[in-house]
Order: sequence, then structure tokens, then C-alpha cells
Amino acid sequence: MAKSRVAAIDVGNDALKGIFGKLDHELYIPNIIAPDLEDRPVIGIEELDKKEVLDNIHIRVHSPALEENGVIYRVGNLATKTTNSQELDPGSSKSEEDQTLIMLFAALALDAVQSSDFKEKSDIVDANYTLGTGLPLREVKEGKDVGYRSQLLGSVHQVEFLVTPKHQGKKVNLKFDDVKVYPEGFAAYVNLVMDNDLKVINKELLDKQILIQDIGGLSTDIAVIRNRNVDDDKAQGFNLGVSESLEQIREEIRSRHGVELDSRRDIVDIITRKNNRHHIMVKGSRTNVHDITDHILLELAKKEYRFLRNVWSKNSQSEICYFVGGGSAVLKDYIKALNNKLDGYNIEFFEDEQESIWMMANAYYKLINQYIGTSSKDKKEDKAATEAK
Repeated sequence: MAKSRVAAIDVGNDALKGIFGKLDHELYIPNIIAPDLEDRPVIGIEELDKKEVLDNIHIRVHSPALEENGVIYRVGNLATKTTNSQELDPGSSKSEEDQTLIMLFAALALDAVQSSDFKEKSDIVDANYTLGTGLPLREVKEGKDVGYRSQLLGSVHQVEFLVTPKHQGKKVNLKFDDVKVYPEGFAAYVNLVMDNDLKVINKELLDKQILIQDIGGLSTDIAVIRNRNVDDDKAQGFNLGVSESLEQIREEIRSRHGVELDSRRDIVDIITRKNNRHHIMVKGSRTNVHDITDHILLELAKKEYRFLRNVWSKNSQSEICYFVGGGSAVLKDYIKALNNKLDGYNIEFFEDEQESIWMMANAYYKLINQYIGTSSKDKKEDKAATEAK
């Protein structure tokens, strides 16, 4: 039987985060795609193979799960350099978008071509994966995880590398031995209480009623955790994330300063970077845009705070709310200021922004390994019981 490699992938609205194998490979790819031609021009004095792979992902994707099959795409950083790049729209469902699958397949193919777990033969790599991933709580409550999982299982999905450094001409055939789709809010809880060796940490959280507010690009989920499980009836999902506000900032910068920024990723960088935060270059001069970012983000923070107030009022015995997700890193200062001024809830952010951004991928990695361990143990027990008969 072919070897199955572990993959834990969070297809976030801002970026894909992936952890593979035995923690031997990680990928971070901005969630942007752009339809393209087969022979894209390569500009620059370096040869193609000397360029960065992650800056030049150019692929054709074949899959029965896609509505548009066999299309060629630029993915990630390369897609930001075109005028027809696509980011997920507010109101869309992650489980029903081709873009989610294209990002997922691209990441798995990039892992497969560099992994010693799979053999390459005549530029073809056959790769089997056991995948842990997730969807917003709202989509799981609507049962969309079932359809999403079935799209992946039972089919071969092929990624063909076109004008991509080191991998041009290679084809990766992807198969899934198993796929587990977790609700994002519960995944965040698992990450809080379990380390990479699946041992319990933060034992004091196990029997508390806690809230987890996950602010993403297109949606916000607030999970209510009690008795170590998500309370499905109390958990709420909202069709609001940071993407719309990032687009507003991008548009206001364009109209006021005449500066065209490539993507929402650029806005996040302007807001969160350590040096020259809230500054852009205008005709070669460093220019402060804090007045633009400030009023737009404050309005969004007020809406997010209302969500918190609404859910907490219906779950009054909650002891703490953890804010997670890329959107939390963007809004942290605003929500803290509002909370100090208004209700004074017991809330907590992760000061390490990378920890917050990678939280879901880390959780899926823990959950899928726990599942594999449990399945393996069950098979051994079944085998022993059969032999005993």
C-alpha cells in the first residue's frame, strides 16, 4: 500500500498555511489566484530555476471537484502581479469555491515534489495524503463539510507545474486516503489545550466555559466551548470579516493618493508591520495613511465587539473569550481599547501574531495525528480480536 503523508492545511481567506509530514515542511501562500496563459513570460536577468518557487507558482489543475476544470492559474505572490487576480468575495462559502480547492491542491503538490515520501518517475509524482483541514463553523452547521470532504475523496486530482522554478513540467497526482474536516472554532480550542505530542496543557481551561472569537477575512465565528465540546446550538457565525474593510482602505488610498496596491495582503502588511506602520510610499516619499486605516478599522472593531457582547449576553457564565485568526491580529488594539472603555470583558489575544495566524493549521495537525493514532490502535485491536477467534 502506498505511503500516506500527513497534511494539515488551513485555507485562510488571507493566506493558506500548511504543515506536512512529521513537522518537516511548512507553507505560507497568499490566497490569491489569477487565470493565466500556458507560456507566461519570465522577466528578469536570473534564470527561471534560480528564482523563488513560492513567488512563481504557475500551474494547471485537473480535478472532477472543480467547476472549471483544466484551467491554468498563477497562485499566491505571482497572482498579485496581474490585473485579473481573484480573492474570495465577502458572502462566499469557502467550501463551495474553486479557489479553495486550487489553493489546497497547489500546496499539496508543492509539498509532494519536495518530499522524500514519494518517488518521482518520468516527471510524475503519485502522492497519497491523510488531510486535516477545516471550515467556518457556520458552514459545518449547515452540513457543507460533508460535500466538501466527498469532493476530495475517491478521485485523483492532478496539478501540472508550468513555468515554475525547479518543477517545470512535473505532474503530481493527488489522492486522499482520508480527509477530516473540523469546525474552525473547535480547532482553536484544541490548540489551546493540547501540545504537538497530544498531551494536555492549560488544564485549567478543560472544564471552563469559554468563548473563541475567530475573525477571518470573510467571516467571524464565535464558538462556545462547554464540557470540552463546541455547543452547536450556542455557537454563532457571522458573514463579516476584515476583507471588506481592507478593500475600503485600498480604495481610499487609491482615490486619495493615487497609489495602486496589489492586494489585501499589502494592506495587512501596512497595518501590522513593526517598522513604518501605517505608512506608504507616494511618489518616492513616505506618507502616513493612519487617518484612513484608523477610522475604517475602528468601525469594523465596533461591529466585532457587538458580536462579542451579543454572544456573551446569551452565555453569561462564560469565563473568558480568546480572539484568534488573522483578523484578530489586525483589530487587536481597537478591540482592547473598546473593551477597556465599555464592558471590560475578560478577553485575551495572542501577543505573538504568528501564533494566532498559524493556530488553525497547528490545531488541524494535532487533530489529524490524534485521529491517525486512534485509528491505528483500533485496527490493531480488531486484528488481535480476529486472531483470537
